[in-house]
Amino acid sequence: MKRYGPAVVLVLPDLDTGHGGRYGSRSISWTLFRYIVAEALFSFFVSFLFFFIIFFVNQLLLLAQEILTKRVPFGQVALLVFYALPSVVALSAPFASMVGTLMTVGRMTSDNEILVMLSSGLSYRTIYVPAIVVGILISIFSFLTNDILLPAGTIQFNKLYRLITVSTPALELEANSVKRFKDTIIVTGNVEGNVIGNVLILDRTGDGERRIILAKNAELRDWGSQGLSLDLEAAFIQSSKEMARYDYDYASSSFLRYWVPQEDIIQTVSSITPKEMSSADVLMEIQKKQTDLDRILEERLGRISLRALEAERTLRRGPDYESWNRRNSQFAELQREILEYRSIKRDRSLFYYLLEYYKKFSIPLGAFSFVFLSVALGLMAKKSGQTVGFIVGLIIAVLYWALLLGGQTMGIRLGFSPFWSMWTPNILAVTAGIILSVVRVRK
Repeated sequence: MKRYGPAVVLVLPDLDTGHGGRYGSRSISWTLFRYIVAEALFSFFVSFLFFFIIFFVNQLLLLAQEILTKRVPFGQVALLVFYALPSVVALSAPFASMVGTLMTVGRMTSDNEILVMLSSGLSYRTIYVPAIVVGILISIFSFLTNDILLPAGTIQFNKLYRLITVSTPALELEANSVKRFKDTIIVTGNVEGNVIGNVLILDRTGDGERRIILAKNAELRDWGSQGLSLDLEAAFIQSSKEMARYDYDYASSSFLRYWVPQEDIIQTVSSITPKEMSSADVLMEIQKKQTDLDRILEERLGRISLRALEAERTLRRGPDYESWNRRNSQFAELQREILEYRSIKRDRSLFYYLLEYYKKFSIPLGAFSFVFLSVALGLMAKKSGQTVGFIVGLIIAVLYWALLLGGQTMGIRLGFSPFWSMWTPNILAVTAGIILSVVRVRK
């Protein structure tokens, strides 16, 4: 008989298990399986509430506060918050799984329950199997929330926000902000009442001309179904053609009325990004974008081949031909075509969709990936395992989120592989967990 802290452990080295009485020879106890699952689910629930409140405050209450300042009815604000809940749930579940597992295993280790199990001939499978089952269940729950409930909630969110925007135009044009509509960007300065100072408008006309409009002041007016208008004071207008930018016109006016049609506002509000799409819809968009990109790249390669052929002919003919004097411009055009080809090949839009597609799987499956790391760290707990597990879990969650953001930034700006950008944190978690588990078992 040996005493370890508050627990009394009966060591039976000669227990007849068919394997010489060594630890880890007995099969899984279903009573312990249910016990560990119940403990893990309870800790998950507590951790989930913690992360849910954090993300809720950061993402939803700030939005509600912004809308409430525009005197939007409280009932509509509450519905907006409700429709945005799936995003908070999908994001909270994986982190709660990690912290909950750490708290459970850490408490069992510090209370010597793990030691009792191992001394009774049970193996580490008794701990890992329930934790893995809970991780898989939470991953499935998070994925379904992210892939089904989130797009449905976003559609309803956009519909309601569209109605609020039309009835409260101040939501779209406010002080010191940049608003993008269909083909229009409006930059605003300070606001006093309904008058906006220092307005800059960048847009494109129906004829394809680019236009810049500057105004000292602008008054925002709502014309109902016709949309919004900006009555500009002391306006300056400059327009230029797309293909001939040095061919431009300019004018000035003491008064100019600029229209923002309602359909442009509605299209801007109701646009859905890949974050709010299902994985199947995002995959379809990726395939479509990839097809379009391949077509454009093929056309660009044809243009590069023609430019290269012209330059080669010029060099072969030598200085006796008239084209010899244009050889520098030909090489410059060839170099420009190559640079544009490389720029088009790094399509940021496609990379963004690929990143979001892989993220739809990597974040939910993070609950499963965290199991190995959480169990291994929990087995190393000494005292106050539940509290230490909670703190360590928060630190790992911050590191995991930093790796995700860093990977996403590298994928969009540097063209890093979208797959590795999103899956590297999970792979690191599984690898570290397996290594620590092997070390712990060997001890």
